[in-house]
Amino acid sequence: MSDQFDITLEDSDLLGEVELTTSLMIAASEHDGRLPLEEIDRILGVVPRPPAPRSAPAS
Repeated sequence: MSDQFDITLEDSDLLGEVELTTSLMIAASEHDGRLPLEEIDRILGVVPRPPAPRSAPAS
C-alpha cells in the first residue's frame, strides 16, 4: 500500500533562492565588516544599469 503523504516536492524557484541566500551568507561570513554592495550584486548576478538621463526642466 502506498503512503499518500510520501511525495517528492521540488520548487525550482525556491531552490534558486536558497542557493542565492546561501551564497550571500557564506560571502558575508568570510568578509570583515559589511559586504560591499558591488559584491552582493556580483553574487546575485545583478548587472548595474547606467542612471537614466535627467530630463530638462519644464518651461
